[in-house]
Amino acid sequence: VQLQASGGGLVQAGGSLRLSCAASGRTFSGYAVGWFRQAPGKEREFVAAISWNGGRIYAADSVKSRFTISRDNAKKTAHLQMNSLKPEDTAVYYCTAKYAYYSGSYYYTSQSDYDYWGQGTQVTVSS
Repeated sequence: VQLQASGGGLVQAGGSLRLSCAASGRTFSGYAVGWFRQAPGKEREFVAAISWNGGRIYAADSVKSRFTISRDNAKKTAHLQMNSLKPEDTAVYYCTAKYAYYSGSYYYTSQSDYDYWGQGTQVTVSS
């Protein structure tokens, strides 16, 4: 599967953005999806994840009250709705996927769990 992240941009603090992750390939529904981000000079970190069937979701403590992950398997897309953005959310955001159809309804939070990565989309939050 190939992944294309989009929806990033420049927004003021307190604003919202909706990131999209579009998958190409025969199917998307068997893949668990995650979002990670990397700020300048920092390591890539986990943001949110969703199981292949959408039944389980999880988000990092730093964003769980503000970000929501979702997916539409029929449209082969996943989304990250980001509200109440803060300057510290500034980063390149990456979507990633792991084939997990036979692994149950799980989400994955480690980079090493994932096999496919998109190119990233820049999110800049101004104060």
